[in-house]
Amino acid sequence: MALNSQIISALENIFSKDSLYLDPGDCWPYGYDNSKMHTLPDAVVLPQSHQQVVDCVAVCNQHNISLTTRGRGTGTTGASVPAAGGIVLSTEHMDQIIEFDRGNRSVRVQPGLTNQTLQNFLADKGFFWPPDPSSAEFCSVGGNLACNAAGPRAIKYGTTRENTLQLKAVTGAGNTIIAGSRTSKGVVGLDLARLLIGSEGTLAIITEAELKIHPTPCTKNTLRVLYRSHRGACEAIQNMLAQPHLPCAIEFMDHHAIQLIQKHGNISLPDHVGAMLMVEVDGDPDSINVSVRSVEQALVNDDQLEIRHAATAEETTQLWQARKALSPILRTMATDKINEDVVVPVPRLSELIDALDALSEKFQLPIVNFGHAGNGNLHVNIMYNAENEQQNTNALACLNEIFAEVLRLDGTISGEHGIGILKRNYVRKELSENELQLMRQIKLQFDPNQILNPNKNIPD
Repeated sequence: MALNSQIISALENIFSKDSLYLDPGDCWPYGYDNSKMHTLPDAVVLPQSHQQVVDCVAVCNQHNISLTTRGRGTGTTGASVPAAGGIVLSTEHMDQIIEFDRGNRSVRVQPGLTNQTLQNFLADKGFFWPPDPSSAEFCSVGGNLACNAAGPRAIKYGTTRENTLQLKAVTGAGNTIIAGSRTSKGVVGLDLARLLIGSEGTLAIITEAELKIHPTPCTKNTLRVLYRSHRGACEAIQNMLAQPHLPCAIEFMDHHAIQLIQKHGNISLPDHVGAMLMVEVDGDPDSINVSVRSVEQALVNDDQLEIRHAATAEETTQLWQARKALSPILRTMATDKINEDVVVPVPRLSELIDALDALSEKFQLPIVNFGHAGNGNLHVNIMYNAENEQQNTNALACLNEIFAEVLRLDGTISGEHGIGILKRNYVRKELSENELQLMRQIKLQFDPNQILNPNKNIPD
């Protein structure tokens, strides 16, 4: 809808000229995210304070205007695309670190702060925040909260949900709420903080977050382990999880990914490699050798071809070279690709990879798999050319069957990328109408006029 003069005047009373965009040319960049979807918003606002968010929500409720909150637009599901037009609220100017509390092992920040800026600040003080998505340099803490971002460290330190203590937010009704507590223990009331995390801005707009932080480990050891097949790698993953010295990261690459980096990445690996694990163990100098030996023992089986260690930064960079080379290669290999982040219980990971190989053969499309295997989280990449009608049809049919296989294996269709627009129509495959109806009722309690990020997350 076009904004009338009354609405524009109300926004001008809240935001300065450099924090309110009305020209379509200025608004255009705020209509997309990394999903490649785009809808032009009618206006963009850039608040700097909690009160400005409250006032903006009030205007939207008064005039029934949709309001989509946006971090830095790095999401891949269209969650920050203003599907119904209206106003985009970008948190990029709310990027301050409000308070660092060493004794409480917490830090309070605004949502527009980038993940990397936060990590740099904490590193100087001997701490880190566990969520470490690959887009850390660009993505915002608010975006991490919106989709419950994770990354490789989640296996040991948990996802965004496990590392957030308290949130300050504005509901769709315009009410200010404090969800959670600054303490690491607390059972008063329902856990609204965990409800908001992962809700993709459909319930409330987060304006402050108290994050749980951890002391930086003194040292880290990296291992690259090669196997003849994914079965050997998956067996090793289960063995690692069954012993007390838990690695801080377990990254997996299947034989399709390995073939790509051998062919296009100028990286030499032994013959007959069917799977690769990158394993990181952290700790202090007095205990890390014990931890590494325990992890090494868990990695050994008849399928193992090679294990290499890195104790220095230079050696670590060399070992990670193969994994780092994969994403750039994938971007150039196919005109288009569908990148999903499915999760299955770790004991069923090998079954999933077998099923993906079968689907690749059935639909005659390459499927390249890698990811955070310690959590059973795979990034499944269907490679195709959307301009080829048959490949386009096959890719969508293949995706449908991938989700069916994941659910058959007691998994979930999204581990850390969220739902947004692109996965919304698949949610019914995982959730029954009973659960969905309860979620719709919760949405109405937070957002009775349904102005916040409409047409996302929960199917109608």
